[in-house]
Amino acid sequence: MHNQELILLTHVSTESVNDGFLPAARRLGLSPVLLTDQAEAHRQYFSQSGLPAYPEAIIACDVFNPLAVIEAISRRGQKPAAIFSNSDHLQTSTAIVAEYFRLPGKNWHVTYRAKNKAEMRSYLSEQGIETIRYAVASELESLAQAAANVGFPCVVKPREGVASQEVGLARDYPELAAHCQLVWQARPGQVMLLEEYIEGPLCTLETLGDGKGLQALGGFHVRLSAPPHFVELEADWSSELAKQQEVLNQIVRFGVGFGACHTEFVLTAQGPRLIEINYRCIGDRRDFLLEQTLGIPLFETVLRLHLGEPLSALSLAPRAAAIRYLTPATDGQIVTAPTPFNRSGGAVDIGLRVLRQAGDTIAITHSNKDYLGVLTGVGTDADTVHQALAQAGAGLAWEIR
Repeated sequence: MHNQELILLTHVSTESVNDGFLPAARRLGLSPVLLTDQAEAHRQYFSQSGLPAYPEAIIACDVFNPLAVIEAISRRGQKPAAIFSNSDHLQTSTAIVAEYFRLPGKNWHVTYRAKNKAEMRSYLSEQGIETIRYAVASELESLAQAAANVGFPCVVKPREGVASQEVGLARDYPELAAHCQLVWQARPGQVMLLEEYIEGPLCTLETLGDGKGLQALGGFHVRLSAPPHFVELEADWSSELAKQQEVLNQIVRFGVGFGACHTEFVLTAQGPRLIEINYRCIGDRRDFLLEQTLGIPLFETVLRLHLGEPLSALSLAPRAAAIRYLTPATDGQIVTAPTPFNRSGGAVDIGLRVLRQAGDTIAITHSNKDYLGVLTGVGTDADTVHQALAQAGAGLAWEIR
């Protein structure tokens, strides 16, 4: 497998790529080449020494445009071994380009309708997979009609949004209009999706597929911040969620079958209801937590699928795991921040990643961008993990003035 290039499409610099997929590519004997619309930021990041892995090359490219990507790869003069992206925004570009070079990849129709949440809703209802009231609006004139079609309370979010950004619960029309106006002041014409609010506990299902079979790894039980916002505050791993056969059947009917997929659903009295299908690996450090908990080389396994290798049955360690996202109570400047640590040895392995340091300015956005730090625990049973996390979290503080 020597000198085989992995073309990796990326937008912003992420830990998943830098600490997950790049080292995994090197371990597989691949030469990773980054194609990105933010080349300078990536070059700056990789100018540090002592990182776990480095790309072979960083090439500036309009990665949102598949034609530009095809051209950039063709100029390299050799067919790559694989084309891959973990970016939420770039799954469709990647799928189109992989198809052009006759390499394994996702179906671009499926990636497109997973990313465009209105298309997802439309396809799910057309196919009779899941019916939920929804509508779109891109200016105030069409908002009242959209709201009338959906009813209240409703959830409103950008049609192609990520990371809980600008997602809100509107209990009446004035709340809805105020939320949309704020978004449209910043980005006029942004298409907003309104959806019927489904009450119940939020869960995820993590799957891997090779185009022939789909394996469910399990999922997370997620705790969200209080309405009207939907910030993920903590998540507990559950192998039992792999048995959510109805969700698995729904995503297969939707077209999911290749590579990694992270599906969110709500457990209701009438059964599970799909919220989002994110056709990529789970993020926010939960990919690393999965690898640690299940005892599988997750990043390598995902890349092997894109190299065309079949998915072999994975033996998953039956461990318990939980993650806590630490968020600020107020805006301001961080005066002191805790020191990151990894403690293993006891019944639970505990880790703290510090995302925001002393000197950083905090402006609360009510999204995953607010996280100050991430606390993780992996152990044999859930109770022990929760106790260890509570103890480790008790003394952690970011002083903000």
